[in-house]
Amino acid sequence: LNLMLGFASGVMIAASFWSLLQPAIERAEAYLEVPAWLVVTCGFLCGAGFMWVSDKLVSYARRRADSAQEEERGRLNRIIMLVLSITLHNIPEGMAVGVAFGALHSGGSPETLMGAVTIAVGIGLQNFPEGAAVSLPLRREGCSRGKSFLIGQASGMVEPIAGVFGALMVVYVETFLPFALAFAAGAMILVAVHELIPECQQNQKIHPYFATMGIVAGFAVMMLLDVMLG
Repeated sequence: LNLMLGFASGVMIAASFWSLLQPAIERAEAYLEVPAWLVVTCGFLCGAGFMWVSDKLVSYARRRADSAQEEERGRLNRIIMLVLSITLHNIPEGMAVGVAFGALHSGGSPETLMGAVTIAVGIGLQNFPEGAAVSLPLRREGCSRGKSFLIGQASGMVEPIAGVFGALMVVYVETFLPFALAFAAGAMILVAVHELIPECQQNQKIHPYFATMGIVAGFAVMMLLDVMLG
């Protein structure tokens, strides 16, 4: 289970750069007059800050709602933050697909159509390890197999909705997308570094490299998919 949780961490870290920050920089340079580094840095910090505030609010709400043990509250907070970060990450990805296809409305070449299809296929394949990045930690936290699977699927349901929105608002979304991509990256990095990596490092005396190899494998798989599919 520590190996699986490490794998999820590696997926999230790789996705934060290859799927989010790098496209955010490229889109900001292409479509915005504001310096790309400023937009991406602000979005990244806002995303991390949003997750930090969310964690504080969830912890406060649970302290007010019940008197359960501190360990149980911490477990629920980790689950909520994990699902929220992946869901946030899927929103700009869905918008990117919608923008790619929405741009064809004004008359696109076959090359443009193929580029949009490639983006859709690439993001679709990325969703396999990203779904695992939700389901595996949930399973580790004690959720049933069915519940872990359904929550993992539900975290991706925002993607087609965001795709439709991106296609309808293609002109306006193009300027907002770099910030949204960087925002999601900041949220994912905070969750991976603050929650998942420390959690997967348990029982190091028994299996000292299981979690580390999981992180390396998850990063490699996500990087492979992103780079191979452009």
